[in-house]
Amino acid sequence: MDIFSALQYSFIRKAFIAGSLIALVCSILGVLLVLRRLSLIGDGLAHVTFGSVAIGLLLGLQPSFVAIPVVMASSLGIMKLMQKARLFGDAAIGIVSSIGIAGGVIVAGLSGGFNVDLFSFLFGNILSISSVEVVTSIILSVIVLSVVFLFYNEYFSTTFDEEFARITGINVKRINSLLVVLTGITVVLAMKVVGIMLTSALLILPAVTALQIAKSFRNTMILSSISAILSVLVGIYSSFLLNLPTGATIVMVNFLFFISAFLSGRAMHIKLS
Repeated sequence: MDIFSALQYSFIRKAFIAGSLIALVCSILGVLLVLRRLSLIGDGLAHVTFGSVAIGLLLGLQPSFVAIPVVMASSLGIMKLMQKARLFGDAAIGIVSSIGIAGGVIVAGLSGGFNVDLFSFLFGNILSISSVEVVTSIILSVIVLSVVFLFYNEYFSTTFDEEFARITGINVKRINSLLVVLTGITVVLAMKVVGIMLTSALLILPAVTALQIAKSFRNTMILSSISAILSVLVGIYSSFLLNLPTGATIVMVNFLFFISAFLSGRAMHIKLS
């Protein structure tokens, strides 16, 4: 079946639309996080998402609506720990991450153990995305992208030299807090695409793929976006044809893109040498 035949199915069209937008957001934020050495924040917030999803299922509420405020608050908690408790980023992320996963396990135990719904959030299933979730993904993606591009110059400055950015009058604390909040929203969105367990891959892999061959900050963002969107489209289509888990397939396609970029980058470096 070719891709045009697959598009006759509404669930494929929904998956392509939502998946492409979420991939775009992940790729843009991923570049900022990787360059700041905060790439593991996605993994930490994904564990918090697990806890909040468990709470949502226990209370009979829409898990995403419960997860967004909880994860946003947790992302700010990471920033506060880094600023007030004098912790390095990985330690602050580890604390919040462990609390999130432990809380999720406790809540799952209270609700009678792990069930099918909770496992679907752990590993993702974008092919089952609903129209409401597509609309929510579009709205939140547009908000995140708008904020990033509105403060593009500020993020560029703080990513490479926070002290210089502070001297030039940029409110570094506000910019950093906004970044982690946007990351929290993105982690919740990515949950449906690749699942809680693989969310960090969607943030990290497109960014590190672009960094292998890009020559500037702007080009890195562009190449990261292209890599992320293509990996989602190819992953969804391949998983549909081969009856494979969609989230894992998307991540593996991302990894293949990374290997290709890495080998291309090395080949160009050797040629120039």
